[in-house]
Amino acid sequence: MSKTLLSNSEATVSPEVLVKSRQGSNAYRPARLDVELLAMTPSSLLIRKPYNTGHTNHDVPVMKQYSSLNEADILSKCVAEEIPLHALEHYTQGPDQAVALRRRVLAKILAITGLSGQILAKLPHQNYNWDLVIGSCCENVIGYMPVPVGVAGPVLIDSKNFFIPMATTEGALIASTNRGCKAINNAGGVTTNLTDDGITRGPCVQFAGTERAAFAKNWISSHEGQVILRDAFESTSNIAKLRRVNASIAGRSLYIRFKATTGDAMGMNMISKGVENALRVMSQDPKFEDMRVVSLSGNYCTDKKASALNWIEGRGKSVVAEAVIPHQVVQSVLKCTAEAMVRINNSKNLVGSAMAGVIGGYNAHAANIVAAIFIATGQDPAQVVESANCITLMECNCVDNSLRVSVTMPSLEVGTVGGGTVLEPQSSMLEMLGVAGAHPTETGRNAQCLASIIAAATLAGEVSLCAALTSSDLVNAHLNLNRASPRKWASP
Repeated sequence: MSKTLLSNSEATVSPEVLVKSRQGSNAYRPARLDVELLAMTPSSLLIRKPYNTGHTNHDVPVMKQYSSLNEADILSKCVAEEIPLHALEHYTQGPDQAVALRRRVLAKILAITGLSGQILAKLPHQNYNWDLVIGSCCENVIGYMPVPVGVAGPVLIDSKNFFIPMATTEGALIASTNRGCKAINNAGGVTTNLTDDGITRGPCVQFAGTERAAFAKNWISSHEGQVILRDAFESTSNIAKLRRVNASIAGRSLYIRFKATTGDAMGMNMISKGVENALRVMSQDPKFEDMRVVSLSGNYCTDKKASALNWIEGRGKSVVAEAVIPHQVVQSVLKCTAEAMVRINNSKNLVGSAMAGVIGGYNAHAANIVAAIFIATGQDPAQVVESANCITLMECNCVDNSLRVSVTMPSLEVGTVGGGTVLEPQSSMLEMLGVAGAHPTETGRNAQCLASIIAAATLAGEVSLCAALTSSDLVNAHLNLNRASPRKWASP
């Protein structure tokens, strides 16, 4: 078959099969190509010329002219920035083709700059469902990053066993967590309790002066203000429920913190939509004609940053997990004593953290477990910052020498729908935990269960690491499991 692309006259596409691109640009792409176009060889692509209206209005007439280019022309035009690299999905027959082409363009650019064009060869891109990614999870896609995934457990959480999926490149992390799970199981399991639930958004608004800002603050705290804001907020969603609104004043600026439950979604998009409408309704009230929205997010939420507010008031799911480990288990599994565990927890996790002036970091390595489970289950890794807020407490029973351990985590931001949870590998790990998607009968129950699982796994990690520190096993474990030379396996 000839590699010459079809001419415009041959490459006809009926107007009724043209659809607006999901990215919402001025360009349109065919929803279905003629049989002749589908018969093109893999080395050739149909590239259409973007409809240029000279303005940014997305509601433009359907484009009727297409440009035929061979692969060499496409590559050169991308390198010359005549065709935007990020827009290749608009120009090709599908995301697989766009990703492959983008890799070739990037390889050529890298070669021009003196870097090897073979760099991308080690980054996989095939056999992946890019339809779930494009327009939802990532832009300018060139591949996916494989991360090793292991399991710790099973661990008995609230009378039910779970295998904990953990994606990590830190050797010894899963092995250590697994030891903690064993100790917990031998102690009868871990008990968790959800103490609060609600994602937050904290916009900044400004008024003509401090008196006006103070008036607005008092109105927000009033019954009238709470009702009006709640009605406006909840009109945007059948799922989101506004729990409370409070505000803090700084000069003539007002920082308003909305807190809402968002079902099984982590909920940032849902709450942002509700807050936007609540502010619109408030600004339309003649009492607040001087109100100006400075930013929908005024960092009073607080998202992806260490914050005393999250530590004290909570954000997302607030969970406490507890286990009582008998003396015999502490000795046989953890290789230490309850007294030694309490001593190191006080010196390291409490006093040491206080000396360092941490916010929410009164633990040994909660972020390790949170990050590993987040990556494995499609959570937002950047939210590990606040989700790993944790205080680990240990007590020794002077009668039977048992060890009581608890972790309190006030701001676990998790969801089982939306975001990275739509991706097949991450969704499969949620399925393994029994919490994939929206709960069929109890809205929000799956996300709450996921938070409890993470808290329990964090407790297991805390117990094991503190035990390793008391017995000086930490360095040896990392040397054996984190720095071992690659094995040469015998041929079958």
